[in-house]
Amino acid sequence: MALAALSLHCYYPLLSSAAAAASLPASTRAPVLQRTRGGPRPRRRLQRCFCSQQYAESQSSGSQQQQLERLFSNLNQATMKHEPGSVTSAIFLVAGTTVGAGILAIPAVTQEAGFLASAVTCIFCWIYMVVTGLLVAEVNVNTMCELGSGGVSLVSMAMRTLGTFGVRTACISYLFIHYALLVAYVARSSEIITNSLGVPLWESATLFSLAFGGLCYFGSQRVIGAVNGFLVFSILASFMALVVVASGNLHWSSLLEANFAAAPQSIPIIALSFVYQNVVPVLCTNLEGDLSKVRKAIVVGTAIPLALFLIWDAVILGTIPGLAGDGTIVDPLEQLRSSNGTVGPIVEAFSFLAIGTSYIGFVLGLSDFIADLLKLPSGQNKPLPYLVTLVPPLVLSLLDPEIFFKALDFAGTYGVLVLFGVFPAAMSWSERYLDDLEAPVPPIVPGGKFTLAFVMGGALLVIFSEIFKDIMQLQGLH
Repeated sequence: MALAALSLHCYYPLLSSAAAAASLPASTRAPVLQRTRGGPRPRRRLQRCFCSQQYAESQSSGSQQQQLERLFSNLNQATMKHEPGSVTSAIFLVAGTTVGAGILAIPAVTQEAGFLASAVTCIFCWIYMVVTGLLVAEVNVNTMCELGSGGVSLVSMAMRTLGTFGVRTACISYLFIHYALLVAYVARSSEIITNSLGVPLWESATLFSLAFGGLCYFGSQRVIGAVNGFLVFSILASFMALVVVASGNLHWSSLLEANFAAAPQSIPIIALSFVYQNVVPVLCTNLEGDLSKVRKAIVVGTAIPLALFLIWDAVILGTIPGLAGDGTIVDPLEQLRSSNGTVGPIVEAFSFLAIGTSYIGFVLGLSDFIADLLKLPSGQNKPLPYLVTLVPPLVLSLLDPEIFFKALDFAGTYGVLVLFGVFPAAMSWSERYLDDLEAPVPPIVPGGKFTLAFVMGGALLVIFSEIFKDIMQLQGLH
């Protein structure tokens, strides 16, 4: 895929000399371990390997190769130069993917709880989603070790750890979430473009899909990282402008309002707002299986959206006091727009930029997933996965332009907590505690079975609570 450079995989054991390492053929793939079914085997730590920073130069000059703890080296096959993924670009990718359309819905779903209660809920959801992302990274790197290949998506991870039933459930959930959110993003962005330029809706939707989809397909890792970084900085600039304009009428006392009983109902949308786990396999490939870098990218990359969410919620709810616990259903953002004419254009700019960065991350994640599903070679851009990724959301958004909030609600309630709540813990449990699997990478999430049970149980509790609430609402209608 676009972010993943063509790779020279380097799964060789620690060698006694650089010359011995250089003598190994570049095309060889030697898995560190093999999956076993015959009984328990001793677990082994991930072995170190020799990977050259500039393979071609070391071959010609015989210079000393640098020993690095990574699974493989990302090589540009045109220049034969080592192109390791940048941690900064990885942080921007996580932050850009996380800051999406969900932030626009946060004030509406947290208004009844009030800022104080919603802030506690938001921090809890952030910690939860960081843990699940680290679990995905842990399983992904272990799967790369076993399969001897980078670019491993959730399909291969689920097949290795949960079997056929896990793969089918993961595929359905993954496709549902990504297509639902991509439909929402195209619908909202095309509405913004149409309102700004006055072009027909189908033209604006097509323009947005071609521009950002073309960037994902044709852009190199550095180009996508640079564009994503620019968009993230633009988001921060527009966000600060919005905060400055909107905070003029901020009532500080209203920030202390809290209705903790109403806080749980906002969890699905807040959890949706923290979705980034779909790009974790991309991070693991770009950062060459270095879990310390992946951990830093996840924690820092999600901490930026957390700060934005808290400030955003404080400004919106603090400007319109008295919402907590009064049972009134309003849209605080619409109220703010109507009371301040300057806010409208800034909100539109912020919304478009936030959707653009998130769209990039979801296109990259879904196209990689589809490529893995179709068993296409990793590290190569093929048009079919991108066509399957881009065309259906474009068509669906044109069929129902009002689908934005419907898609967000469904994806957050019945998709995110299944795929990025239950599944990471279930895969990690299978990998850590079943005898027929080996985990060469030590666990990066502490707490053992208690943590994994808490992650799975918390997600299932919210899911069944939402199902029960929906059933009661349907019965009330009749």
